[in-house]
Amino acid sequence: MKIVCLSAIAFWLTAGPSARAQEASKTPTPLKELIAEAQNHNAQLQAAEHGWRAATHVPQQLTTLPDPQFSIQEFSVGSPKPFAGFTNSDFAYIGFGASQEIPYPGKLRLKGEVAKREADTQRAEIDALRASIAEQVKTAYFRLAYLQQTLTLLESSAATLKQLTNTELSSYRAGRGSQADVLKAQLERTKLVREITMHHKEMGRFQADLKLLLHRPQDSPDIVTENLTATTLPYDSRTLLALVRKSNPFVRVESRAIAKQSAQLQSAERGSKPDFEIGYMYQNTGPKYRDYYMLTLDIHLPRRQRVRAEVEEAAEMLNRTKDELDAQLQQQLADVQKQYIASNAAVELLKEYRDGLIPQAEAAFRAGLAAYQSNAGEMDSVLLSWNDVLNLKRDYEQELLDHEIAIAHLETLTGVTLR
Repeated sequence: MKIVCLSAIAFWLTAGPSARAQEASKTPTPLKELIAEAQNHNAQLQAAEHGWRAATHVPQQLTTLPDPQFSIQEFSVGSPKPFAGFTNSDFAYIGFGASQEIPYPGKLRLKGEVAKREADTQRAEIDALRASIAEQVKTAYFRLAYLQQTLTLLESSAATLKQLTNTELSSYRAGRGSQADVLKAQLERTKLVREITMHHKEMGRFQADLKLLLHRPQDSPDIVTENLTATTLPYDSRTLLALVRKSNPFVRVESRAIAKQSAQLQSAERGSKPDFEIGYMYQNTGPKYRDYYMLTLDIHLPRRQRVRAEVEEAAEMLNRTKDELDAQLQQQLADVQKQYIASNAAVELLKEYRDGLIPQAEAAFRAGLAAYQSNAGEMDSVLLSWNDVLNLKRDYEQELLDHEIAIAHLETLTGVTLR
């Protein structure tokens, strides 16, 4: 029985995470396909795009002259009855008129420019939302891949531990083992079963998150991920920081907001100019009297106090937006530096796990197992070594997950594809 147990444990040690994941995952869905699906079907993106399209129609509304007004007047003399005095008084008449408001030249154009810049800002916000949703898809996908790979590792470990428990139980029944060793092995296996259950719970949560982002029904088939592999970062820190200034979607939003506030300031300054209204009235009197023709020109003078307040408000909002751009840029640059450091550190740690810690732990476990097989070692030592191997392999998978999430965040920050 101990020979069978040793063979099962040897298989567990030699089977890598990728091999186990491939064995469990027959039809994985590539990440690129899910990102494209989210960008085409995500409900938040659809709503934002409708809002942007609506905003593109606002400039035409604001640059069009105000609606013309048409009027009909009837003026009676001597009686409130209609057309009273029309034949015997030159004051009675029926009039037809039209008037048109004419804003000062440039006012409508500047208002339209503000609306156009607002639409541009909304378009930049859609790009930022698109990048954010893509990062959410990547993060959920990577976490699901991590759980799927570690679940395979845990299930293989549980099977190996079951073999070890059964071997010790058989030895105990034959009078060669210890009840305490059997109970310890059973406890470790129960802990592992609990962890597998928690893994299933977490996988269900990330499946729900992914389906929400993809706008899929929650009862649709679960998504199977590809294996996690370490992505090589193709740029150095200096290049990544330059890409933030050039392509970061959140910085672009603030830049568009500055353009909008600049147009708003110009529009407020032009608000000090007068507006006009021109009107014409034709008044038809009785056949014995001459008709009347009236042309009017009204001038609307804006109050300086109100206009001055609007200009000052627009100027302060422009300064505020500039400061927000600077703060956003500095925040994004700091995040890039953090993620770059985290990514490089993860690469070094992965190498240390792969080339040093895991092989050393496996060697220690084999030595302890061999001693146990020859009755020169104890179950406690075997279980301790077994836990070391399992924990280091899980730590390796966690570090790989952290590395890929850091790369995903760098892609959002720089606005470029790094994988």
